[in-house]
Amino acid sequence: MDYKKLGERIREERRRLNLTQAQLAEAIDISDTYMGAIERGERSLTLDTLVRLVNRLGVTVDYLLSDSVTDTDSNIMEQFKQIIDRQPLERKQMAVNVLRTIFSYFENERM
Repeated sequence: MDYKKLGERIREERRRLNLTQAQLAEAIDISDTYMGAIERGERSLTLDTLVRLVNRLGVTVDYLLSDSVTDTDSNIMEQFKQIIDRQPLERKQMAVNVLRTIFSYFENERM
């Protein structure tokens, strides 16, 4: 398990919600010091803390642990879903168009 990458992803999601470490720590009932250590990858977290964390951040456990989970089609699709779900409709459509362009390029390369 790469705790540093887990901490980076937690920090990224906390910042996305415009929360300070202290605010997030209070919301999930842990100390500010422990929250900082988690984000730096210096400490692991209990399952209970992880569940409170994902609920407060509005993400899934597999999203936070994606660096530790083996890639499969369903895991990759879930990662796409996590990224897309947070976006407004206009950006979702733009992302679909970009993906179509990328895959079209790959198919043209095979010819």
